[in-house]
Amino acid sequence: MTQLAIMTAQEIMDLIPNRFPICYIDYVDEMEPDQNIVATKNVTINESFFRGHFPGNPVMPGVLIIETLAQAASILILKSPSFYKKTAYLGAVKNAKFRGMVKPGDVMKLHIKMLKTRSRMGIVDAVATVNDKKVCSAELTFIVADREEKI
Repeated sequence: MTQLAIMTAQEIMDLIPNRFPICYIDYVDEMEPDQNIVATKNVTINESFFRGHFPGNPVMPGVLIIETLAQAASILILKSPSFYKKTAYLGAVKNAKFRGMVKPGDVMKLHIKMLKTRSRMGIVDAVATVNDKKVCSAELTFIVADREEKI
């Protein structure tokens, strides 16, 4: 049985400011507002970064895995009633660990758990998996601001 997405790509783009070619979330599988989210990135050979990273051995750059986790986390944060219609900016990455490679054809699942929120910030535990194996983990801190406000 196929599970329907909780949020589609269009609904995601209505919430976060990222656009092609740097909007990496294909859909949200499940979400418990203010608690956790599971989202999906289908990694394809057509990704622009594979042309240079690395020719003959395409591997998703670690910084883009972190970016993908950050986008999933920003969806969770911005679905919170207190942060709705705002923008979440990545403020810190702690304890990032890379445990595997992400290659074309992989389906990367992004598991985000809210650890703490304050009036203008959020901290999450972020884990990316491929085939149920952890490929990356990190603690991400976000600063939340009004969409027009510069931080």
